[in-house]
Amino acid sequence: MLSFFRKRPKEEKALQAANGGSWRRIFESFTGAWQRNIEVDSATVLAYHAVFSCISLISADIAKMPLLLKKKVSSGIWTEHADQKISTLLRKPNSFQTRMQFFESWMNSKLSDGNTYALKIRDAAGAVKQLRVLDPNKVTPYVTDDGEIFYQVRPDNINGLEAEVMVPAREMIHDRFNCFFHPLCGLSPIYACGLTAMQGDAILTNSANHFKNGGKPGGVITVPGAVDADKAREIKNAWDEGYSGANAGKTGLLADGAGFMTIAMTAVDAQMVEQLDLTAKIICSTFHVPLYKVDTATTPSYNNIEALDQGYYSQCLQTHIEAIELLLDEAFELDPQTSIEFDLDVLIRMDTEGRYKTYSEGIGAGFLTPNQARNKENMLPLEGGDTAYMQQQNYSLSALARRDAQEDPFSSGNKSQTTIAPTPTPPAENESNKALSEPEQFMVRAMLKGLLTHE
Repeated sequence: MLSFFRKRPKEEKALQAANGGSWRRIFESFTGAWQRNIEVDSATVLAYHAVFSCISLISADIAKMPLLLKKKVSSGIWTEHADQKISTLLRKPNSFQTRMQFFESWMNSKLSDGNTYALKIRDAAGAVKQLRVLDPNKVTPYVTDDGEIFYQVRPDNINGLEAEVMVPAREMIHDRFNCFFHPLCGLSPIYACGLTAMQGDAILTNSANHFKNGGKPGGVITVPGAVDADKAREIKNAWDEGYSGANAGKTGLLADGAGFMTIAMTAVDAQMVEQLDLTAKIICSTFHVPLYKVDTATTPSYNNIEALDQGYYSQCLQTHIEAIELLLDEAFELDPQTSIEFDLDVLIRMDTEGRYKTYSEGIGAGFLTPNQARNKENMLPLEGGDTAYMQQQNYSLSALARRDAQEDPFSSGNKSQTTIAPTPTPPAENESNKALSEPEQFMVRAMLKGLLTHE
């Protein structure tokens, strides 16, 4: 299916160089471990609870966030964008994995091996139709004399590779981190915590054997006189068979002056829990995972769950998330105005009270509309809810500066345009108005007052 990868002369040359010999990587848990025959078994390390928890936690948290295709509009705002080919691929990367399964495989490979190799599968038109995460143990990077990069991929049936091929870098997404020794070779955190995980596994194995023996420490059988090796082996096997394991606690019987002396538990045995806690702390530190995410005994109070998740994101997840987003942008050859981003709202989510308080303050400040807040809560918009609101008592800084520049900044600033005439004085009583009766005088005063008011 992928024979077209080997059509170019440079790729044939790289394949010939690979067949003739290659640079092999030897990963040691510490310098000289290989010469001293100290082996860090990957299967044992991955089975240790702290390593397993860190890898599965990071992989699941990244995989649960949906991917959004966004485009930058003329106003400078990034909005969701629809592209049938890319959007479909982001929801279903290949024919046998969901989006979550795909990114879990991506992160599992990166965290356990330090490298993730995702192969682009193209259709007849040359467009990417599938992305498949390869087994990192079956991929080896090569660099030609002129600096071009190729990847040797050995047969992998689940990904449709029936023969060994040389894949050019343009057809491979290579996510790596901790590239201490070579820019194309990443290192897993297991490189730093492998011995710690092996130590923890040894502690748990010894503990299991201890409790398999009935939870009692071993001892020494003393026999007077000389005992040959066969007789000593017979006595020991008889004791183990009759009084250990399921038979622990039964009454023992020894003859010929033999005795059993119990060995008291040492201080190292008594500190098993502390040793296990130390291994978990070291492993979490290499994966940059907060300890409370793995050790439930150290779980903090959830007074501010957003701050805890924000710290976990910036300390542990952000570098992986940014790396995936950049690699996908390059894989799909997106223009600078288009980008693929994870939806962080799924990961960092406040409690109900905190969210509602934030919405209320945002709407009151005028930068958030009611319908925008409802959209974040997956609620239908309301009529009139697209209007931003601002309280009347808020003033701009320029308006306050103009006010303070006045001679009297604290005056009302409103002068009446109408001059209120003084209350008319009733005419003095003389001979002409003496003849007016009291009701008539009242009517005259009312008419004068009305005329002055209308003026």
